[in-house]
Amino acid sequence: MERSLVYAKSVVWAKSMRLAQLVLLLSRRLPRDERFGIRSQLTRAATSVPSNIAEGWVRESRREKVQFLAIAHGSLAELHTQLLLCCRIQWLDPQETEPAFALADEIGRMLTALRRKWSTSEKAGTEPDPPPPSTRLPASTDE
Repeated sequence: MERSLVYAKSVVWAKSMRLAQLVLLLSRRLPRDERFGIRSQLTRAATSVPSNIAEGWVRESRREKVQFLAIAHGSLAELHTQLLLCCRIQWLDPQETEPAFALADEIGRMLTALRRKWSTSEKAGTEPDPPPPSTRLPASTDE
């Protein structure tokens, strides 16, 4: 597999792609006049999470990897806040957003674990182990 696609085997990236899809679908329910307001912010934050995970995954240094995972985590917090606001002002139904919130929480925990692992290995001056099994997709058998 090409180096640039190695991130596609990570569960955290796959889950963040699923979250982006959910949010893009939810954003269609927002008022039309919000197309360039909160709707745009929501979609940018949602797509930023998997994009930054992917970019960090292919970086050479652990410091850069951790930095991009931190950016992804920040985008996730931004997304969470925007979804919550949309629910509070009744633009979105809290029951419809629950799967997105649950997935965001799971992704947040995974990003925290990865950042800690890669930060710790950098401080110790050792090479990090491969990502934990909970962040990798099983090897495909159809290739």
